[in-house]
Amino acid sequence: MSADERRASLSLAAIFALRMLGLFLVLPVFALEAARYPGGDDPALVGLAMGIYGLTQAVMQVPLGLASDRIGRKKVIVAGLVVFALGSAMAALAGSVQMLVAGRALQGAGAVSAAVTALLADLTRDEVRTKAMALVGVSIAAMFALSLVAAPPLTGAIGLGGLFWLTAALAVAGIAVVLLFTPGEPVQHVDIPRGRLQDVWLHPRLWRLDLGVFVLHTVQMAMWVVVPGLLVQAGLAKAQHWHLYLPAILASFLMMGGLFSAERRGHMRTVLRIGIALLCVVQLAFWLLTPHAPGLWTLGLLMFFFFVGFNLVEAMQPSLISRLAPSNARGAALGVYNTLQSLGLFAGGALGGWLFSRWGASAVFAATGALTALWLLLGWAQYVPPASTPARSAPPAA
Repeated sequence: MSADERRASLSLAAIFALRMLGLFLVLPVFALEAARYPGGDDPALVGLAMGIYGLTQAVMQVPLGLASDRIGRKKVIVAGLVVFALGSAMAALAGSVQMLVAGRALQGAGAVSAAVTALLADLTRDEVRTKAMALVGVSIAAMFALSLVAAPPLTGAIGLGGLFWLTAALAVAGIAVVLLFTPGEPVQHVDIPRGRLQDVWLHPRLWRLDLGVFVLHTVQMAMWVVVPGLLVQAGLAKAQHWHLYLPAILASFLMMGGLFSAERRGHMRTVLRIGIALLCVVQLAFWLLTPHAPGLWTLGLLMFFFFVGFNLVEAMQPSLISRLAPSNARGAALGVYNTLQSLGLFAGGALGGWLFSRWGASAVFAATGALTALWLLLGWAQYVPPASTPARSAPPAA
């Protein structure tokens, strides 16, 4: 990477990291802490409060992605972070699960993922973009690991409301990074003709990636309705959950390094298939083992393989979107991609909570296993361009 590319990658990864740290701090403890609020005895309502963030993100991702194509990425990013901070403050002041739903909904309206990813694509060359996207992915995974360590003691000290105030403060820090450290947008960004939403919505080489991110985040959110309870059932107190999560995440980074080496040698499609297959196997294993009360070693091994698959796919798919999309509609393409990601967050929280309340944990994993198996089947033929493929024009339709 050039110096400017490193600066762009690090600053935009920091924006993602600050925003996601706030979200991740809440995730491991939300289902348990929300039970203390009025209305918290309803798993379906708690699942809605977890997932509603994704629904409002889904509504706003495409409009804000298109807006970033027209008025500039940085303006959209700052505005979105302001809205996200306001939603965090509303959730911090909530006195019931219903108010948590409202605060989480407003958080999601600050949907900046498409604009941040599009700006990163604008500021990096094709040959280093996967590395730049991987840096973002690693920063997100690192924040997840940090949240698993910090969330239980922080929750004990400041409560769920305090975590939401901290989330608001992290969003303000993200605004400072945008204004003070992120490089300016390319000059041509202002002048080139803008693509249309229909140019990317059903693009023949993008739809599998859009489907994939929907399934990925549906599975992730549905799992977090169930996994904390499985760990408590296995004898690990809530404050000690990080003892399992952190080693699993760190070990997954080592495995990812070898797989990314294979990707650099021209085996990107194979690595992508491996990532999806790992996610499928983990969900099916949870489905088979959950009725038998799996122990901590079993749960730790499953979470290790989940993190390997999740982090691989999370890093590779946005890079592919940016390389396959028409350059004049990159923001729109990433807006569609992040819309499906956000719908997955909503679907996972709502579906996981509903299935868990009706039929228990095994039903949740039966559904996520079926979804990942379908993704593996449909995504097997995903087109992956050579590293030298230009990003300034769309490839011919398949």
